[in-house]
Amino acid sequence: MRVVQFYIPDQGRRVGIVQKETVVDLTAAHSELTRIYDVFQAAQKNQISLDQQLTELSTTSGTTQISYEDLLQTAPGGSQPWLLPPVDHPDPHCLFVTGTGLTHTGSMQSRDQMHSQETEHTETHQTDSAKMFAMGVAGGKPTPGERGVSPEWFYKGNGTILRGHREPLDVPDFALDGGEEPELVGCYVIDDQGTPRRLGFVLGNEWSDHETENINYLYLAPSKLRTCSIGPELNTDFDFSDLTIRCSVQREGQTIYESGDLKTGEQFMCHSLGNCEDHHFKYPQHRQSGDVHLHFLGTSKLSHGTRDWKYQTGDEIKIEAPDFSSPLFNTVMKNENSPQKPIKVRPA
Repeated sequence: MRVVQFYIPDQGRRVGIVQKETVVDLTAAHSELTRIYDVFQAAQKNQISLDQQLTELSTTSGTTQISYEDLLQTAPGGSQPWLLPPVDHPDPHCLFVTGTGLTHTGSMQSRDQMHSQETEHTETHQTDSAKMFAMGVAGGKPTPGERGVSPEWFYKGNGTILRGHREPLDVPDFALDGGEEPELVGCYVIDDQGTPRRLGFVLGNEWSDHETENINYLYLAPSKLRTCSIGPELNTDFDFSDLTIRCSVQREGQTIYESGDLKTGEQFMCHSLGNCEDHHFKYPQHRQSGDVHLHFLGTSKLSHGTRDWKYQTGDEIKIEAPDFSSPLFNTVMKNENSPQKPIKVRPA
């Protein structure tokens, strides 16, 4: 199933299923279902799988259809229907955006080059990035029933940072740059028993500040605290083994960056999907019933270090994986409204 969430002015939020060139509007026949989160809860109540629930809903009378191409072309905020992030939560503070890094060979090379400048890099002195990657190669794909070595883990924010298809990605005034990170994102809901349930996967742009990270590896954590995007659709039955992703950036109609083919999936990672999931959900605070988790699973290439330009307002980033989803588009916006002066904390 390929699932989207969208908004119709004067009618509100909708959830739908992509069927070739059209979207079947499930909310038209089931007004209580305005999110994939609602559909998941209905499936749990009916004790059936998410795909079974979606199939049953799509065959009931009262559903309508809308052009998927029109949705893909429309930017949010106008008079025409537009796409929302395909997975979210009614309370954005109950949605967690996290990720694992150093999972792909190319990611180690990019990070190692970035951080090898901090210290002498010889055969006997590896950067922490190289060491972490080697640990993943040695123990990131454990045998069933065993716990493997932990991958790198980072926190990006809650649902307030989440952006959808054709929404802008911010570059705050305090940031040194923006940085695209084309990835697959695992999407999860914690059920009533505290068990993580995987809804499926989406395309994502993890969007970090690599120039800030480049100052010192210990700045990685704050470099991640930026907006990010997912979409345009949730793929509920993808076999996470082999996928080709491409990323490009256009400025004023001219291509200024082209990633080439980027491979993702377990075949091209030093950690298995199950190991990444285990080391995220092993923490009890990540298994609270009703919460939603969006977990970025790593990329194999960053443009930082290979370009002599910085992101500007209006730059358009395209992430595509034709065998998986429609492309994800986002524009860049320099945020002029972020605080220019230090934040002053006042007494309670």
